[in-house]
Amino acid sequence: MANSNKSAREAKARVARMEANQALHQEQLQRRKRDNLIAFIAIAAALALAAVLALTVFSPKSDADATGTDASTSSADASAEPSTPAPSASAPVETNSPTVPKGETAQGKTFTGTLTLNGKPLGVELDGTKAPQAAAVFKSLADEGFMTGKTCHRLTNSPNFGVLQCGSLKGDGAGDPSYQWGPVENTPADGKYPAGTIAVARANTVYSNGTQFFITYEDTNLPQGDGGYTIVGKVTSGLDVVTGIAKDGIANGATDGAPNTKVTIDSFKLN
Repeated sequence: MANSNKSAREAKARVARMEANQALHQEQLQRRKRDNLIAFIAIAAALALAAVLALTVFSPKSDADATGTDASTSSADASAEPSTPAPSASAPVETNSPTVPKGETAQGKTFTGTLTLNGKPLGVELDGTKAPQAAAVFKSLADEGFMTGKTCHRLTNSPNFGVLQCGSLKGDGAGDPSYQWGPVENTPADGKYPAGTIAVARANTVYSNGTQFFITYEDTNLPQGDGGYTIVGKVTSGLDVVTGIAKDGIANGATDGAPNTKVTIDSFKLN
């Protein structure tokens, strides 16, 4: 009788252990599923953030945007990055502002000169054959001395996405609604902007270019879904000036924002 009771207790214990193991196994399965879901969401969020950064980084901010959020190029920032302003009433879609020079004035011409940042010169070249409208605009801005004293307000530092953006009217990234133009010209079909590229920043339409431009200090890939960004020229010497600024980093340790080193345009001269 004692042996029988012992056998019954052992059987119950085995059943209890088996049930406990099954419960533990089920709990582990649920935990793995939960962890996998969390990891998937985190990866998706990271990819979305990267896309946004890539899409918005070159967009001038809307003058009406007091929050400091960049307008989306949406394409992209792009990443990217937020609110998309309607085209300004003073510069309707597919209409240049009256003060914008005609592209014919630069057609077929090559302009060479110097862009000086913080006392350090960069040799530059603008291509009036591939981007006549953009070349005409920046030749005019250079001749008027518009860029003197302006700043480079934005720096990015991500893999395949390194740019310095300059030329904002007030130094805060906002565009000038009274000076907008198009179309987009000379954009790479593959979305690759080699190191040393000088391209034009814009907002959400192909006629929303303004006075802002960006320099890629490393090979950069940008979405081209909404037309891309006009490549107006290239840096022919002194790109190390920009890479040096990039090495100093971005405010608050960000990958997209104001450079730690304040960057001022001392002069922009073209022949």
